[in-house]
Amino acid sequence: MISDKEKFELEFNDFLISLKSYVSDAASNWSIKGFIDIHENIYSISSDTKIISKILEIHIFPEILKFADRIDYDIELPECQNYYPDITFINRKDNNIKFAVDFKSTYRKEKKDGYCNGFTLGSHGEYFINRSSKKNIQYPYNNYKAHFCLGIIYSRVSSTNIDETKTYPITELNNIVSVIKDLDFFFVEKWKIASDISGSGNTANIGSITKISDLKQGMGIFSQYGEEIFDDYWMNYGKITIQDKDGKTKKITKLSDFLTYRRIK
Repeated sequence: MISDKEKFELEFNDFLISLKSYVSDAASNWSIKGFIDIHENIYSISSDTKIISKILEIHIFPEILKFADRIDYDIELPECQNYYPDITFINRKDNNIKFAVDFKSTYRKEKKDGYCNGFTLGSHGEYFINRSSKKNIQYPYNNYKAHFCLGIIYSRVSSTNIDETKTYPITELNNIVSVIKDLDFFFVEKWKIASDISGSGNTANIGSITKISDLKQGMGIFSQYGEEIFDDYWMNYGKITIQDKDGKTKKITKLSDFLTYRRIK
């Protein structure tokens, strides 16, 4: 019998087929062209990745609401801005069935075919370590049946074709160049696409892999070892001290060292 998690994942991946056509025009350009004021002036969108990411979330959210209603789930947004996850899906018939879904968008690398820029997959700090903690999380981590990433990969349009200072009348809507194109979606459990490297400077964030085909198929560095190894590694990231071959001490920040320490390989 199919599990609640498997059913949810299958339904979400079916939904992504229609979502791709929803966000794009016939030429695979992003259907969002800019933002408009009450005078019907359209302003170009910045190519800044943070701005694109937020507008993408706003753009697809109405469709996600319809999808949730269709599969008999309610949606909860985080009560605070920096809380995890971006969306909590709650089964209407059994509210103990919850799924965490985070939006993650990134761009393809122009000089490295088949790879993207990567992204972070959430914290490996307090709520990740203490699974009953309510710090910076909508519900305790262990209240969720699974933790998913809704990924969006796109290509950036050359900046020479974009004039962020220009304003357009609404009659020129179809002449405005989209800042991104060729949007592609994937939906996968986050542990399957995690890397063993921290995702952002000094903050406790898990990094992702960057090979696009592996992202879409959930074939990250932990995929062959399982979620328990992923949890164990990131709960202890940078905390376990070992000796290298020269007798010097170092903290474990590589999966290969961790597997050796745990005697898994």
